[in-house]
Amino acid sequence: MRLRNTWVGLLGIALATTLACGGSQETSSTSAKPESPSATPAGQKVDAATAGDVKGVVMIDAAAQENEAIKMNADPVCVKANSSPQSQETYMVSSDGKNLGNVFVYVKDGLGNYVFDTPTESAKIDQKDCRYHPHVFGMRVNQPLEILNSDPTLHNIHAMPKGNAEFNNGQPIQGMKMSHTFDKQEVMVPFKCDVHGWMNAYVGVMSHPYYAVTDKDGKFELKGLPPGTYTIEAWHEKLGTQTASVTLAAKDSKDVTFTFKAAGATATN
Repeated sequence: MRLRNTWVGLLGIALATTLACGGSQETSSTSAKPESPSATPAGQKVDAATAGDVKGVVMIDAAAQENEAIKMNADPVCVKANSSPQSQETYMVSSDGKNLGNVFVYVKDGLGNYVFDTPTESAKIDQKDCRYHPHVFGMRVNQPLEILNSDPTLHNIHAMPKGNAEFNNGQPIQGMKMSHTFDKQEVMVPFKCDVHGWMNAYVGVMSHPYYAVTDKDGKFELKGLPPGTYTIEAWHEKLGTQTASVTLAAKDSKDVTFTFKAAGATATN
């Protein structure tokens, strides 16, 4: 009986202590932090009402190299289609020589678990006048890519990705079309024509819609980004890549300037 009374007494003390400390209720003096993109629930869509924009320009700090001349003598069709001398599109610069076109700019990191619908409309690349059009472009994972031969001569399109499947298809007849999809994100996938060695192009395959190619004045814009902190990357086929960090508040807009150099690159924002 004495032992039983002892246990009852101990139980009473433990219960009183628990109640005095608030029982099983949890308390915290730390306020909740704003949700970041990486913490968004899987499958969340972007709220257009709070989205912002990133825009900017890509510059080059010195005179760009001369583009390599193209000799098309091996194919009379190509010669006929191009009455003036042709050169590569490696360096597309503005009229003042300061800004750089054909640079692929995209969100590299920061989107977390947001999801985006895949476009049903095809991206397009054309083989016209013995050149690829466009030279640099972007498309989405699993989006159809329409490949067209507009020339009355044999072309082939040879894609040489590292993460996606390689393909090499000939199109000997003018007006021929084919379609292809990439199932993985990859920056960048190079194209070449094995018939005409000067023909080349690049595509950025993205899992999201936040990418752009700079125009002839070096300008770009990424619209509709949700609030968050992002790594923005700029890619050039010869000058390499560089990145900048950008933080957007709700309905915010930020400007970014990339400056490419012959050796190395910097970014300011």
